[in-house]
Amino acid sequence: MKEHLKLQTLLHHGVLMFRLKIYSDGACWGNPGHSAIAFMILDEQDRVLREHSEYIGVWTNNQAEYKALILSLKSALNFGVEAACYSDSKLVVKQMNGEWKVKHPNMRHLWREAIAIKERFKKISFIHVPRTDRFIERMDNLANQEINKVAGKMRDNSAKNKMGRQEELK
Repeated sequence: MKEHLKLQTLLHHGVLMFRLKIYSDGACWGNPGHSAIAFMILDEQDRVLREHSEYIGVWTNNQAEYKALILSLKSALNFGVEAACYSDSKLVVKQMNGEWKVKHPNMRHLWREAIAIKERFKKISFIHVPRTDRFIERMDNLANQEINKVAGKMRDNSAKNKMGRQEELK
């Protein structure tokens, strides 16, 4: 019974729920530029429950950071109602904790969406960590790989088109 209590688990709608650790990161090549997100949801023993990365289009770095948080929170609702969210974005953490105002109009809708999801958790915290955190480094690498996949294809297509035009000129 003590082991069960140590896990700090909750029974929620018939599903065993854990206190989660969420690591999220947004990456951007250029600002704005090609962007991607990555997140990892861990249980209390650092076992990976979900890891996800995807290209999201052209955004600013701060928008990519918020999009990573939003997608990670939505996904985390499937696993638990208590979470600690870790990010290397001081802006996102301070705004989510109510310490900084959201001044930029393009950021307000993302912040509102994140706050709405935040309200669905029983308990949630937002913690700033350095970029050198091992989980944040992994998320950064995954996000950058997603951008590279798309940017690499675009470079390849651009080079092919340029070569095709040169052939036409001959």
